[in-house]
Amino acid sequence: MAETDTDPADEFDRSISAGALDERTPGLFRRYQRLPRNVLVISLVSFLNDASSEIIYPLLPVFLAGALGVTPVVIGLIEGGAESVSSFLKLFAGYFSDRSGRRKAPVVFGYALASIVRPLLGFATSWPQVFAVRFADRVGKGIRSAPRDAMIADSATPHERGLAFGFHRAMDHLGAVVGPLLGFALLVSIAGNRNAPTLAEYRWIFLAASIPALAAVLVAAFAIRETRKDRDDGRAHRKAERERADALRAESSDGAAASTNDAAPAAAPSAVASAAAPPRFSLRGFDGNFKRFLIIIALFTLSNSSDAFLLLRAREVGISTATIPLLWAALHVTKVLSSLVGGDLSDRLGRKTLIVTGWLFYAAVYLGFAFVSTVGGAWVLFLVYGIYFGLAEGAEKALVADLVPADKRGTAYGLYNLAFSITVWPASLLMGALWSWRGASVAFVASACVGTLAALLLATVVRPGALNKR
Repeated sequence: MAETDTDPADEFDRSISAGALDERTPGLFRRYQRLPRNVLVISLVSFLNDASSEIIYPLLPVFLAGALGVTPVVIGLIEGGAESVSSFLKLFAGYFSDRSGRRKAPVVFGYALASIVRPLLGFATSWPQVFAVRFADRVGKGIRSAPRDAMIADSATPHERGLAFGFHRAMDHLGAVVGPLLGFALLVSIAGNRNAPTLAEYRWIFLAASIPALAAVLVAAFAIRETRKDRDDGRAHRKAERERADALRAESSDGAAASTNDAAPAAAPSAVASAAAPPRFSLRGFDGNFKRFLIIIALFTLSNSSDAFLLLRAREVGISTATIPLLWAALHVTKVLSSLVGGDLSDRLGRKTLIVTGWLFYAAVYLGFAFVSTVGGAWVLFLVYGIYFGLAEGAEKALVADLVPADKRGTAYGLYNLAFSITVWPASLLMGALWSWRGASVAFVASACVGTLAALLLATVVRPGALNKR
């Protein structure tokens, strides 16, 4: 398919769905009730998996800095490296899910791998061991994420994609509310000194995290349904369009080609689907807006270092170790609420508007962390930080589905995550290096500036067109 850019002549924001202006559109709660079964099941799996992960994650930087004595630079190496590998693998997982026509298998395998390796953190006695476990955990995430996002896009109609991704992110963040609360309860019941747990006490907390992870694997294996038919239909449609175009070109050069033109639209869908060319591991055929979006995502991610640094900053201004899981849970409460509202708004107001607003929220919060000096101020910043996720995360993924053809969604989500992976590790390494060299304030100000630049570029150079109708 030839590369084309979206026509920018239409001044009206065509990413607004038709339902945005229809008074008969049902209320928000009823719209969530009507989401497809697969979206609801996948969201439940994400809830259970994140509940497991977030028992561990808020305590991990304190565990590394306190129990193992590592520096911010090493924390950046561990978290940035793990996330970078995860995002890089999403490219290949998404591509092969397009190529094979199956998405469920990598989703289940990815969740299973994470559930197996995550409890091994309880036996780590050095930072290289922690890095190895986090690496394997993120490999599981890298394998499952792009096919999972493609399944959500396959299952939802164009006018409810923002709602579907918003609901999925809300359930994921709800797991991140439950997880830290469970971690806090475990810390209170197990640790003799809540602010300085021993290695053995951390071990029991980390082992307990395997229970919801196992539940997530079982739900994924037995309740998620494959979505291959949707992609076959998309390939059939695109193949038929190519045949029509070829027939028209032949007709213009040779009148005898009229019979070919008549036959192309009548081709049987099953035959067209089987003859459709497999997706290529390439950027060719993607809209120019999508390519520019990938570049800007990579730039924004350079400002988006690991949240472990926010937790370290909170600890630095006086928030106790025992309170950190509660702070993390409160952050995710705002993520849940803002994701539920943000997903709906992206369907009604346009994806780009929500993403730019979210990124500006992010930059403002990081600027605040550069100068925060009180416990209360840190709490406020964490709560406001959650709004960024609700506005931007679901809208970004819905925008990807809007900009690419149906049979290339797995590859597109892989490329989206590849753009993230290129700069996520350097982001954490730079954050750790700036923190160690010039202090936390300089590091956070630098991140805020890069995030603001990315938001301005997105607002000016990416023009979302009409929603992808398949």
